[in-house]
Amino acid sequence: MSEFSLWMNSPYDWILLFTCALLIGMSKTGIQGITLLAIPLMAINFGAKPSTGLILPMLCFSDLIAVIYYRRTAEWKYVFRLLPAAIVGFFVAIAVDKVIPADEFRRLMAICIFMGIGVMFWMEKKSPDNKMLTSWWYAPLFGLMGGFTTMIGNAAGPVMSVYLLSMRLPKYSFVGTSAWFFLVVNYLKLPLQIFVWDNISVTTVILNAIAIPFMIIGAIIGIYFVKKIPEKSYRTFIIVITILSTVMLLF
Repeated sequence: MSEFSLWMNSPYDWILLFTCALLIGMSKTGIQGITLLAIPLMAINFGAKPSTGLILPMLCFSDLIAVIYYRRTAEWKYVFRLLPAAIVGFFVAIAVDKVIPADEFRRLMAICIFMGIGVMFWMEKKSPDNKMLTSWWYAPLFGLMGGFTTMIGNAAGPVMSVYLLSMRLPKYSFVGTSAWFFLVVNYLKLPLQIFVWDNISVTTVILNAIAIPFMIIGAIIGIYFVKKIPEKSYRTFIIVITILSTVMLLF
């Protein structure tokens, strides 16, 4: 009970927890990147590394909802292209965690994502079937960045959005591919955060269980949103939310 009181000291802590759970549910089922609106607040309130241990089980549960609903829409070739480098990114993050401050990580990743967005727009203007998209290094680069950013701060949403947008996937394929990629990645992260970073405990699991209704509500909102928004408008929305969420990394 003493550890529980260390986490939740005021109504604000509960509001923040439930808001984060709602946003994660929404993000996993279609409103990609919106989680980054809550992650900085969680880091400020609970601490950068402890907050990742609180958030990760929420991500894992919401990933399950997403893959159950979008289980037939994933483009597996993109998942397989990204995963090996993403796993390498985990260990790069662990290796340099004690060397470079987290704030510098976030700014570096924001710069990389903005560069990726710029390259994506440039390629679309030049040619939608640009050969760079199929280069041997293109998917591993995004996989490495995705694995690194998700391990450091559960902040890989914008990285994956830029990659999948550049592949010009239809909205359901976009959400399904993202859902399966993050399901695998987040469950692979669990033992590392439990045994290496030691930031997931019985208390954080209990807090996640309490927040489950909000994750489910968020997931329903995300599903409804994807159903209602037209294909072209969805792509524009994802680009805008990716840019906004990446800006959040700078602060």
